[in-house]
Amino acid sequence: MNKTTKRGFDPADGANFAPEAVIKMKKAAHEIRFLLNRGYSAEKVSTFVGNHYLFTGRQRMALIRSVSTDEQAAARTRKRLRAPEPGAVLNFDGFNTIITLEVALSGSPIFDCMDGTVRDIAGLRGTYRLIDKTDPALSAIGRVLEKHKAKRANFYLDAPVSNSGRLGQRIREWFASASFETEVFVINQVDRVLCGLDHVVSHDSVILDHCGSWYNLVREALEDEGLLDRAIRLW
Repeated sequence: MNKTTKRGFDPADGANFAPEAVIKMKKAAHEIRFLLNRGYSAEKVSTFVGNHYLFTGRQRMALIRSVSTDEQAAARTRKRLRAPEPGAVLNFDGFNTIITLEVALSGSPIFDCMDGTVRDIAGLRGTYRLIDKTDPALSAIGRVLEKHKAKRANFYLDAPVSNSGRLGQRIREWFASASFETEVFVINQVDRVLCGLDHVVSHDSVILDHCGSWYNLVREALEDEGLLDRAIRLW
Protein backbone atom coordinates (compact mmCIF):
# COMPACT_ATOMS: atom_id res chain seq x y z
CA MET A 1 0.00 0.00 0.00
CA ASN A 2 2.87 2.38 -0.72
CA LYS A 3 1.15 3.75 -3.82
CA THR A 4 -0.78 6.97 -3.22
CA THR A 5 -4.43 6.51 -4.16
CA LYS A 6 -7.22 9.08 -4.09
CA ARG A 7 -10.45 7.30 -3.21
CA GLY A 8 -13.46 8.88 -4.91
CA PHE A 9 -11.42 11.20 -7.14
CA ASP A 10 -12.74 12.36 -10.49
CA PRO A 11 -10.79 14.92 -12.55
CA ALA A 12 -14.05 16.65 -13.53
CA ASP A 13 -14.97 17.45 -9.93
CA GLY A 14 -13.10 20.74 -10.00
CA ALA A 15 -15.79 21.91 -12.41
CA ASN A 16 -18.62 19.81 -10.95
CA PHE A 17 -18.29 21.47 -7.54
CA ALA A 18 -16.79 24.83 -8.39
CA PRO A 19 -18.34 27.77 -6.46
CA GLU A 20 -20.58 28.78 -9.34
CA ALA A 21 -21.77 25.19 -9.77
CA VAL A 22 -22.52 24.88 -6.03
CA ILE A 23 -24.68 28.02 -6.19
CA LYS A 24 -26.77 26.43 -8.94
CA MET A 25 -26.91 23.14 -7.05
CA LYS A 26 -28.19 24.85 -3.90
CA LYS A 27 -31.10 26.24 -5.91
CA ALA A 28 -31.76 22.77 -7.29
CA ALA A 29 -31.56 21.26 -3.78
CA HIS A 30 -34.39 23.57 -2.67
CA GLU A 31 -36.51 22.28 -5.55
CA ILE A 32 -35.61 18.65 -4.84
CA ARG A 33 -36.53 19.06 -1.19
CA PHE A 34 -39.88 20.60 -2.18
CA LEU A 35 -40.71 17.65 -4.46
CA LEU A 36 -39.50 14.97 -2.04
CA ASN A 37 -41.63 16.48 0.71
CA ARG A 38 -44.64 16.03 -1.56
CA GLY A 39 -44.06 12.35 -2.14
CA TYR A 40 -42.19 12.26 -5.43
CA SER A 41 -39.62 9.47 -5.70
CA ALA A 42 -35.95 10.33 -5.39
CA GLU A 43 -35.19 8.70 -8.75
CA LYS A 44 -37.80 10.72 -10.62
CA VAL A 45 -36.85 13.94 -8.85
CA SER A 46 -33.16 13.43 -9.60
CA THR A 47 -33.92 12.89 -13.28
CA PHE A 48 -36.37 15.76 -13.59
CA VAL A 49 -34.31 18.40 -11.79
CA GLY A 50 -31.00 17.08 -13.10
CA ASN A 51 -32.19 17.29 -16.70
CA HIS A 52 -33.52 20.79 -16.17
CA TYR A 53 -30.13 22.05 -14.94
CA LEU A 54 -28.08 19.74 -17.18
CA PHE A 55 -26.23 18.36 -14.16
CA THR A 56 -23.63 15.62 -14.49
CA GLY A 57 -24.16 12.21 -12.94
CA ARG A 58 -21.90 13.04 -10.00
CA GLN A 59 -23.73 16.30 -9.35
CA ARG A 60 -27.06 14.48 -9.35
CA MET A 61 -25.71 11.83 -6.99
CA ALA A 62 -24.37 14.50 -4.62
CA LEU A 63 -27.73 16.25 -4.55
CA ILE A 64 -29.85 13.19 -3.94
CA ARG A 65 -27.51 12.03 -1.17
CA SER A 66 -27.46 15.48 0.43
CA VAL A 67 -31.19 16.18 0.50
CA SER A 68 -33.84 14.33 2.48
CA THR A 69 -37.44 15.06 3.33
CA ASP A 70 -38.13 17.16 6.41
CA GLU A 71 -39.76 14.11 8.01
CA GLN A 72 -36.74 11.90 7.33
CA ALA A 73 -34.30 14.47 8.69
CA ALA A 74 -36.35 14.96 11.86
CA ALA A 75 -36.80 11.22 12.46
CA ARG A 76 -33.09 10.55 11.99
CA THR A 77 -32.21 13.38 14.34
CA ARG A 78 -34.45 11.92 17.05
CA LYS A 79 -32.59 8.61 16.87
CA ARG A 80 -29.11 10.11 16.73
CA LEU A 81 -27.00 9.63 19.85
CA ARG A 82 -25.24 12.77 21.02
CA ALA A 83 -22.33 10.58 22.11
CA PRO A 84 -21.95 6.91 23.01
CA GLU A 85 -21.93 6.32 26.74
CA PRO A 86 -18.76 4.80 28.25
CA GLY A 87 -18.82 1.03 27.81
CA ALA A 88 -21.00 1.16 24.71
CA VAL A 89 -20.94 -1.49 21.99
CA LEU A 90 -21.00 0.14 18.56
CA ASN A 91 -22.12 -1.62 15.38
CA PHE A 92 -20.34 -0.41 12.26
CA ASP A 93 -21.51 -0.41 8.68
CA GLY A 94 -17.90 -1.17 7.81
CA PHE A 95 -17.47 -0.24 4.16
CA ASN A 96 -19.85 2.70 4.48
CA THR A 97 -17.85 4.21 7.34
CA ILE A 98 -14.30 3.45 6.20
CA ILE A 99 -14.76 4.49 2.57
CA THR A 100 -16.11 7.94 3.47
CA LEU A 101 -13.12 8.57 5.71
CA GLU A 102 -10.79 7.34 2.94
CA VAL A 103 -12.47 9.72 0.49
CA ALA A 104 -12.08 12.66 2.89
CA LEU A 105 -8.43 11.80 3.55
CA SER A 106 -7.90 11.63 -0.23
CA GLY A 107 -9.15 15.20 -0.68
CA SER A 108 -12.06 14.00 -2.82
CA PRO A 109 -15.57 15.48 -2.48
CA ILE A 110 -17.57 14.90 0.70
CA PHE A 111 -20.94 16.45 1.48
CA ASP A 112 -22.57 17.89 4.60
CA CYS A 113 -26.09 16.50 4.33
CA MET A 114 -29.49 17.63 5.58
CA ASP A 115 -29.79 14.82 8.13
CA GLY A 116 -26.46 15.70 9.76
CA THR A 117 -24.43 12.95 8.11
CA VAL A 118 -21.39 13.39 5.87
CA ARG A 119 -21.55 11.35 2.67
CA ASP A 120 -19.37 10.74 -0.36
CA ILE A 121 -20.10 9.86 -3.98
CA ALA A 122 -17.31 7.33 -4.45
CA GLY A 123 -19.52 4.27 -4.97
CA LEU A 124 -18.50 0.70 -4.13
CA ARG A 125 -19.97 -1.36 -7.02
CA GLY A 126 -18.95 -4.65 -5.45
CA THR A 127 -15.21 -3.98 -5.58
CA TYR A 128 -12.93 -2.75 -2.81
CA ARG A 129 -9.19 -2.75 -2.20
CA LEU A 130 -7.09 -1.48 0.66
CA ILE A 131 -5.27 1.78 -0.13
CA ASP A 132 -2.81 4.05 1.62
CA LYS A 133 -5.74 5.90 3.28
CA THR A 134 -7.19 2.78 4.89
CA ASP A 135 -4.91 2.73 7.94
CA PRO A 136 -5.36 6.49 8.62
CA ALA A 137 -9.13 5.96 8.38
CA LEU A 138 -8.95 3.16 10.94
CA SER A 139 -6.78 5.35 13.16
CA ALA A 140 -9.38 8.13 13.05
CA ILE A 141 -12.10 5.64 14.04
CA GLY A 142 -9.98 4.29 16.88
CA ARG A 143 -9.26 7.72 18.32
CA VAL A 144 -12.97 8.49 18.55
CA LEU A 145 -13.76 5.13 20.15
CA GLU A 146 -10.99 5.53 22.72
CA LYS A 147 -12.06 9.08 23.47
CA HIS A 148 -15.54 7.84 24.39
CA LYS A 149 -14.25 4.72 26.20
CA ALA A 150 -16.20 2.31 24.02
CA LYS A 151 -16.30 -1.30 25.16
CA ARG A 152 -16.47 -2.99 21.77
CA ALA A 153 -16.67 -2.21 18.07
CA ASN A 154 -18.48 -4.69 15.83
CA PHE A 155 -17.58 -4.20 12.17
CA TYR A 156 -20.03 -5.68 9.66
CA LEU A 157 -18.63 -6.16 6.15
CA ASP A 158 -20.54 -7.24 3.05
CA ALA A 159 -19.31 -10.71 2.06
CA PRO A 160 -20.07 -10.30 -1.67
CA VAL A 161 -17.71 -7.31 -1.91
CA SER A 162 -14.25 -8.27 -3.13
CA ASN A 163 -11.49 -8.13 -0.50
CA SER A 164 -13.97 -7.93 2.37
CA GLY A 165 -11.97 -10.67 4.09
CA ARG A 166 -8.73 -8.73 3.66
CA LEU A 167 -10.28 -5.59 5.12
CA GLY A 168 -11.66 -7.63 8.01
CA GLN A 169 -8.21 -9.01 8.76
CA ARG A 170 -6.72 -5.52 8.59
CA ILE A 171 -9.31 -4.25 11.08
CA ARG A 172 -8.51 -7.07 13.50
CA GLU A 173 -4.77 -6.42 13.23
CA TRP A 174 -5.08 -2.65 13.52
CA PHE A 175 -7.16 -2.71 16.69
CA ALA A 176 -5.49 -5.74 18.29
CA SER A 177 -3.95 -3.61 21.05
CA ALA A 178 -6.74 -1.01 21.32
CA SER A 179 -8.49 -0.24 24.58
CA PHE A 180 -11.75 -1.62 23.16
CA GLU A 181 -12.63 -5.09 21.88
CA THR A 182 -13.11 -5.62 18.16
CA GLU A 183 -15.25 -8.14 16.30
CA VAL A 184 -15.52 -8.43 12.52
CA PHE A 185 -18.45 -10.12 10.79
CA VAL A 186 -18.17 -10.77 7.05
CA ILE A 187 -21.75 -11.58 6.15
CA ASN A 188 -24.48 -11.23 3.56
CA GLN A 189 -27.21 -8.59 3.97
CA VAL A 190 -25.37 -6.25 6.31
CA ASP A 191 -28.11 -3.65 5.90
CA ARG A 192 -30.78 -6.02 7.17
CA VAL A 193 -28.73 -6.89 10.26
CA LEU A 194 -27.92 -3.28 11.13
CA CYS A 195 -31.55 -2.21 10.67
CA GLY A 196 -32.37 -4.32 13.72
CA LEU A 197 -29.64 -2.93 15.99
CA ASP A 198 -28.95 0.06 18.24
CA HIS A 199 -25.75 2.13 18.44
CA VAL A 200 -25.24 1.82 14.70
CA VAL A 201 -22.46 3.71 12.90
CA SER A 202 -23.61 4.35 9.34
CA HIS A 203 -24.87 7.08 7.04
CA ASP A 204 -26.84 4.75 4.79
CA SER A 205 -30.31 6.31 4.63
CA VAL A 206 -32.17 2.97 4.75
CA ILE A 207 -30.27 1.88 7.85
CA LEU A 208 -30.78 5.23 9.57
CA ASP A 209 -34.52 5.02 8.94
CA HIS A 210 -34.86 1.53 10.44
CA CYS A 211 -32.20 1.09 13.14
CA GLY A 212 -32.95 1.68 16.80
CA SER A 213 -30.34 4.40 17.29
CA TRP A 214 -27.21 5.63 15.52
CA TYR A 215 -24.05 7.52 16.26
CA ASN A 216 -22.58 10.08 13.84
CA LEU A 217 -18.99 8.88 14.22
CA VAL A 218 -17.83 9.87 10.74
CA ARG A 219 -18.78 13.49 11.32
CA GLU A 220 -17.02 13.54 14.69
CA ALA A 221 -13.92 11.86 13.27
CA LEU A 222 -13.74 14.35 10.40
CA GLU A 223 -14.10 17.24 12.82
CA ASP A 224 -11.37 15.83 15.06
CA GLU A 225 -9.08 15.36 12.05
CA GLY A 226 -9.69 18.92 10.81
CA LEU A 227 -11.43 17.71 7.65
CA LEU A 228 -15.06 18.62 8.28
CA ASP A 229 -14.69 22.12 6.85
CA ARG A 230 -13.98 20.49 3.48
CA ALA A 231 -17.51 19.08 3.32
CA ILE A 232 -19.63 20.77 0.65
CA ARG A 233 -23.08 21.89 1.77
CA LEU A 234 -25.60 21.92 -1.06
CA TRP A 235 -28.78 22.82 0.82
